[in-house]
Amino acid sequence: MSDPFMQAAIEEAKKGLAEGGIPIGSVLVHRGVIIGRGHNRRVQSGSVVLHGEMDALENAGRQSANVYRESVLYTTLSPCAMCSGTILLYGIPQVVIGENKTFVGEEQWLTQRGVELTVLQDPTCVALMRDFIDANPTLWNEDIGE
Repeated sequence: MSDPFMQAAIEEAKKGLAEGGIPIGSVLVHRGVIIGRGHNRRVQSGSVVLHGEMDALENAGRQSANVYRESVLYTTLSPCAMCSGTILLYGIPQVVIGENKTFVGEEQWLTQRGVELTVLQDPTCVALMRDFIDANPTLWNEDIGE
C-alpha cells in the first residue's frame, strides 16, 4: 500500500523534472491535510535555496509555531543541511523520506535533535534520482554542493 502523501511528493518531483529541474518533491502535512507542496526549483527559478522542502514550506505560507510542531514533512530525498536546519528551526517533529540510497543528508543530526525519521526506500524515488544523476552529474553536484 502506497502512502498518499509520499505519492503527492513524488508528483511534485515529477513536475520539477518535467520543468527541466531536479526531481525532488516535498509536501507539508498538518493533521492529515497537505498545507504546502513544492519541488526543487533551483534551475527553473535560478534560486540558491528552493530545494523541494524549502519550496513546500514557502508554499504553505506563514504558519503559527503550533502548526509546524504538529506537522509531518514528506520528501522524496534525504534532506540536506539547509533543509534539515529549517526542519529544526520550525520544530517539525517528523520527516518521511522517500529514499536515501542516492544521497544521505543530515539524518543523524535530525535524529540527535529528536526528529522522528522514516525512510521508505521507495523504488520510484530511487529511480527518479538515479536516472537524473546519471544523465546530469554536473547539475546534481552543483545542487548538493560537491
